[in-house]
Amino acid sequence: RRVADFQLSIASITEDGSSNCLAQDLQLRAQKLAERLKCDAVVSEISAGPGTVNFTINRELLAKTVLQQVLKDGSEYGVKSELFFRVPRQKAVIEFSSPNIAKKFHIGHLRSTIVGNFIANLKVALGHEVTRINYLGDWGMQFGLLGVGFQSFGNEEKLKSSPLQHLFEVYVQINKVAEDENTKKLAKDFFRKMEEHDEQTLSLWKQFRDFSIEEYIQIYKRLGVHFDEYSGESFYQEKSQEVLKMLEEKGLLQKTIKGTGIVDLSEKKDLSSFSTVMRSDGTSLYITRQFLIISFRDLAAAIDRMNKHSWDTMIYVTDKSQSNHFQHLFQILKLMGYDWAERCQHVSFGLVQGMKTRRGEVIFLEDVLNEARSRMLQNMASAKTTKDIEDPMETAEKVGLAALIIQDFRGLLSSDYQFSWDRALQSRGDTGVFLQYTHARLHSLEQRHGNEQVTDINVACLQEPDAISVLQHLLRYDEVLYRSSQDLQPKHIVSYLLTLSHLAAVAHKTLPVKGSAPELAQARLCLFQAARSVLANGMKLLGITPVKQM
Repeated sequence: RRVADFQLSIASITEDGSSNCLAQDLQLRAQKLAERLKCDAVVSEISAGPGTVNFTINRELLAKTVLQQVLKDGSEYGVKSELFFRVPRQKAVIEFSSPNIAKKFHIGHLRSTIVGNFIANLKVALGHEVTRINYLGDWGMQFGLLGVGFQSFGNEEKLKSSPLQHLFEVYVQINKVAEDENTKKLAKDFFRKMEEHDEQTLSLWKQFRDFSIEEYIQIYKRLGVHFDEYSGESFYQEKSQEVLKMLEEKGLLQKTIKGTGIVDLSEKKDLSSFSTVMRSDGTSLYITRQFLIISFRDLAAAIDRMNKHSWDTMIYVTDKSQSNHFQHLFQILKLMGYDWAERCQHVSFGLVQGMKTRRGEVIFLEDVLNEARSRMLQNMASAKTTKDIEDPMETAEKVGLAALIIQDFRGLLSSDYQFSWDRALQSRGDTGVFLQYTHARLHSLEQRHGNEQVTDINVACLQEPDAISVLQHLLRYDEVLYRSSQDLQPKHIVSYLLTLSHLAAVAHKTLPVKGSAPELAQARLCLFQAARSVLANGMKLLGITPVKQM
């Protein structure tokens, strides 16, 4: 029996609501309505189901419309849908990745990086103007400690050749004596000099920052990620003083008995909810995980970005432990009179557990990427079909990254998940490897059969159920993009692409191109071309580079 393309639920159009209607009553109404409706050039069959009216589209029209649209729109297929006609084009600022210099680039930063990149890709594809900002942790007392550490354990050569690794080692060394009174005093002095613009200390700090950014850029390149702006806490020293003045002038800053500066966020102004913004010694605070603290720098950064970019929406991508922080940040901005704070959004994600390399604990993002690549290379070497790949390293890199991204994006972003290399790198099942494998397979099918775009085909040749399943699925791509654009969750696109790959794999088996009559072969080839095109589009939105060989 043919599967209908569209279904109308009778309960959704009855005035008295579905709860009062009996099943057989709904059934009867469905039958009566189905009998009154007539087929036309578009709808070839109308039937009643259990409480539904089912519509089947003229199969040849379905094939013709979908294939023409996919091949005509190319990388813009789905995006040009009427679903997006009413969506206004906007300016979006997205802050993501944001590692702390000289600290571990941990797995939370990987999540922030790939999630932020996905949101930016999706917005750009939908015609919005996007500014990607990397807001580095590049200021604060830890740089006093790092400066002192570098004077004792630092090495100029190592700083130039592998800054992240070296600064991390220095930081670990100096932290062993961090509680020592003398070290504390030296670190405080170093940081004070930084704040007073002392040339020597600032020049060392600038080296830490510049070399680190250079190395980050190389790592981001491997991830296929770029930023329009490398900003950081250091940019907002002066401006944070202006924010302090504004809070005082507006009467929003209150002092506690201990001298700590707070902002009252409660509706009744009874301090039932407040945010700490200043230490008793007058220094502005940093975000710490234990307490809820808003730094003036974050407020200054938000205001500055509005002045600079006049954005319509600003999105912060960080882990969910910072949800309260952003709630307070937006509330304080609103109290300061900035109504645009309502257009700020925090996209939060859960924690990843159990990501380790063969050598043990993960320290740097590079370790994760290298591990994914080397495991993938090993898997490819043990497969029978790998011997003729032009650049195995490059392919393993792209497939390994796809594996990491799909494992990360399969569930709701806010949920924690247990990472598993074996599960991520399986070639069968719902993995990034399977998507890449499907893409490569469809690509080589095109290569073998002439590789030019097939346009003029006989759609009557595409009537088998497996062909129809692929066509029906391709037709729904715009709905999936629309859902993801509404809630910024990549999982809708992921599950769509996995289903597309499974359907294409079945069709590849049951609808051979090779050995079929020319007209039939052409039509099938066109179907597989369309499937590969949409698969590639979706993968690129997720931040995956599709491979052509595997």
